[in-house]
Amino acid sequence: MQLVLGTHNRKKGLELAELLQPWGFQLLTLADLPAAIEVAETGETFAANAALKACGQAAHLKCWVLGEDSGLAVDALAGAPGVYSARFSGPGATDESNNRLLLEKLGKTPLEKRTAHYVCHATLADPAGTIQAQADGYCHGRIRFEPVGTGGFGYDPLFEIVEYHRTFGELGPAVKAALSHRARAIRQLIPAMLRLVDSGQWR
Repeated sequence: MQLVLGTHNRKKGLELAELLQPWGFQLLTLADLPAAIEVAETGETFAANAALKACGQAAHLKCWVLGEDSGLAVDALAGAPGVYSARFSGPGATDESNNRLLLEKLGKTPLEKRTAHYVCHATLADPAGTIQAQADGYCHGRIRFEPVGTGGFGYDPLFEIVEYHRTFGELGPAVKAALSHRARAIRQLIPAMLRLVDSGQWR
């Protein structure tokens, strides 16, 4: 069963491909599909952006598409950067510039008040562009004072899983696959995906 992840980010694709492979799903990203379109993320919530990405690409590509929108919410910053996580530091934002700005905004905020969580909203759309399933996933932690580790992407080198005393940048892909907000959202979708396959709707 072929499934397209509505992102050009191959790291996200690799993260989820291993999760879905045991169930018989072959995951592609938009980077594998030259015919993919650009979908403007104009929604004000993760759910709205995920639906835009899933439905827009599915209707255009005529295939099953998993759209997800995710980001970081920092309690001391009233939930920022939130839906603007990828472009937090403005046009041309990079992981490094976003991380620098986050550290600047938190300043000397003490560690116990640097609590944060990753959130992911995942939406599955059929080849007609109709939503068939949705799920949310969360992962709680806190923001370090400086980046640690070279793994992952985005804010991972700053995001510490308190129980492990390690950032996502330090933890390997297997641990991240078990704990991440994205993996948790997709795991919730798998039963619905399998029901669609069993019913004959997924072709």
